[in-house]
Amino acid sequence: MQKNRLENFEKNTYLSNLKVGQRGRVIGLNLDKPEVRRHLLDMGITKGTEILIKKVAPMGDPVDIELRGYELCIRKQEMKYILVEII
Repeated sequence: MQKNRLENFEKNTYLSNLKVGQRGRVIGLNLDKPEVRRHLLDMGITKGTEILIKKVAPMGDPVDIELRGYELCIRKQEMKYILVEII
């Protein structure tokens, strides 16, 4: 049982740490600002949503992601609040 917890912990990271082509499933949002949280939720970034990192702008920001059948550009700063499980 302890091994399962460690494996899951190693698979969890923030969306900002994923590379182009990697997928993650949203575990939760880790922030205290209700207006930013609402903004992310309104964009469809909710628990259980699968996200694919499509491409990164030349200067590294923003990042193009795919979720729920559409593409979305999001800033690295906002990606640091989104906890995902790597899939």
